[in-house]
Amino acid sequence: MHYKQNNKETKTYVQGLRSFGNTLPRNIKGILKRSGYNYSEIIGKWYNLVGEEISNCCFPKSIKMTRGNKHGTLVLSVKRGNEITVEYSKNQIINKINSHFGYKLINEIKLQTQNFEKKKIKKRKNLYKISNNFVEKIDKIKNKDIKKSLYQFLDAAKND
Repeated sequence: MHYKQNNKETKTYVQGLRSFGNTLPRNIKGILKRSGYNYSEIIGKWYNLVGEEISNCCFPKSIKMTRGNKHGTLVLSVKRGNEITVEYSKNQIINKINSHFGYKLINEIKLQTQNFEKKKIKKRKNLYKISNNFVEKIDKIKNKDIKKSLYQFLDAAKND
């Protein structure tokens, strides 16, 4: 028999073997108890659960569960302009998610509209400001091959 004192466990184990639940960090245990597994499962299989059309319009933002881990609310971030598509397919999404888990996990869906295109424009403006700084630094490099490849890399980053 082996007694562990350094990790605040009071159980005895044979040759250091522990149950799986005792090997997990405390933070992870809390998330799993609050159905964090369900949320990660929904995010990981979102495309397969709802299909291409809906997955291009929205993605899961969070799950709010009631006591007993039943009758949860799924919060979806929806691209502006696609609210109607997602609104009409709410029941379909709920049915697919609940059938995947085998019990009634999601009871309702709430939509949050987000404008994604503004963020892209801001990122491009920042990229142009940063790229001017890089051009100045690249000009100081003496090696022609490195200079050429860095310019190509910078052009590829700008075009993305």
